Amino acid sequence: MSTLTTVTEQPPKLAGEERFDYIRGRFGLIAALPLLIGILVLPIDMPNPQQAMLAVLTVVVLLWITEPVPIPVTALIGIALLVVLGVGTPQEVYGSFGSATVFLVIGAFILARAMTVHGLDRRFALKVLSFPGIGNSTYRTAAAFGVVACILSMFVSSSATAAMLLPIGIGVVKTIGDLIQEQNPGIKTNRTKFSCLLMLSIAYGASIGSVLTPITGIANVIGRGTIERMTGYKVELFDWISMSAPYLLVMGAVMWVALILVNRPEVKHIRGGQDYFRAHYADLGPMNRGERNVLVIFLVTVVLWVLPSLVTTFGITSPIVTAFTDHLNEGSVVVLTAGLLFFLPRGNGSGESTLTWTEAAKIDWGTVLLVGAGLTIGTMMNATGLAETLGTTIARATGVQSSWVLALIAIVMGLVISETTSNTASVGIVVPIIIPIALAIGVDPIIPAMAGVFGANAGAMLPVSTPPNAIVYGSGYVPMIKMIGTGIFIDIICIPLIFGAVVGIGSLIALHV
Repeated sequence: MSTLTTVTEQPPKLAGEERFDYIRGRFGLIAALPLLIGILVLPIDMPNPQQAMLAVLTVVVLLWITEPVPIPVTALIGIALLVVLGVGTPQEVYGSFGSATVFLVIGAFILARAMTVHGLDRRFALKVLSFPGIGNSTYRTAAAFGVVACILSMFVSSSATAAMLLPIGIGVVKTIGDLIQEQNPGIKTNRTKFSCLLMLSIAYGASIGSVLTPITGIANVIGRGTIERMTGYKVELFDWISMSAPYLLVMGAVMWVALILVNRPEVKHIRGGQDYFRAHYADLGPMNRGERNVLVIFLVTVVLWVLPSLVTTFGITSPIVTAFTDHLNEGSVVVLTAGLLFFLPRGNGSGESTLTWTEAAKIDWGTVLLVGAGLTIGTMMNATGLAETLGTTIARATGVQSSWVLALIAIVMGLVISETTSNTASVGIVVPIIIPIALAIGVDPIIPAMAGVFGANAGAMLPVSTPPNAIVYGSGYVPMIKMIGTGIFIDIICIPLIFGAVVGIGSLIALHV
């Protein structure tokens, strides 16, 4: 095994941040019940189910923003209240948990878990980082981490990507930090601008990569599922990528410029950094059977995911082909392919399958619950008529008349809310509001709703904005002022970029109901 430096301790969370979280949580806890009761008894001209739905929605949004309890717990409490308060029957309220979107998340999480169990994600990361010329430059090392995070998060969740790369990054910060100090005696700490640059590269790379497809990013899954439930329109994979790919490329360059401007490393060149990555990659040894099984299953899943879009794009009309692809629902595909991992032998002589249920059961069930609850809220807002009522009221109050103005509002709403709560919660709040506003003013709702989804994914200023931000902030190598300074720059630039990608390209590809 390599004798290179590893890091097991992480600096503690700053006391000021803990105090802010405590005050925010206490406020939400104290205000939730009075707010719920107040809206329920408010004398407003609204049917009882609508008023109860409004009360639950308001309290859920409050608790998502203040987080006195974990966000998935709030989601569960919210949907239970929908039944208790008579908003809908148990079958209507809990029916969304049988959605293909929920099973898409479960299957994707199991597949991602298999990658982590067998170290396939780590192998890929270290292989890229050991390429010639990367480890000897602080700029190229940080950029490589960002690129790796971006690519991995296209296929694995952004939070899993950041969590996987964090210990590698901390080891690099420690080892390369020691090398920097040896070569530059004036630098007395590993908490350098380079360490901040590297950590933020991981966070922002993971966040932006998850935007590419509607499948990997949980906010994307919730947004797309809500759009489909409220409008009956499904945003196809290729249509999504047509908008997200140009945005990703330009936004990636903008993020890198922002990172460099705020966190320019103290030194450019280091000696011995390349050896660090190569030694750790060598420690992995050759790819074993378990890794090969996971890789093959992953590739098969991707092919089956894109096949229906390819058939549509190239105008293939064969009855056999179309009959087959019409049933290739993304959720069913990944559940079936992930299920094969429990049949394929691990190949290490243990008699175990490539993935055991004990290993698979460690997926993030909280996010699964959040996805189901988010779909439930959108469905019940439609069923009770609250979505239409809110849309009409807000449209009259704001005077919005055009699709592009509404799209701009959706971007800003998604961005601002994601900076105070998570991107998943932001999508769950913004999309169910934007769609009825669009319908109320007589414009197609798809582009404004998609703008809200992209906006919610763009939050970069605070640890709470996205899971990768929170993960790297917890390392202690990212001062709050640095994250805010970099994030403000990114937030401002992303608004016109999202507008161009969603409104501009979305209009060109005729994205509408």
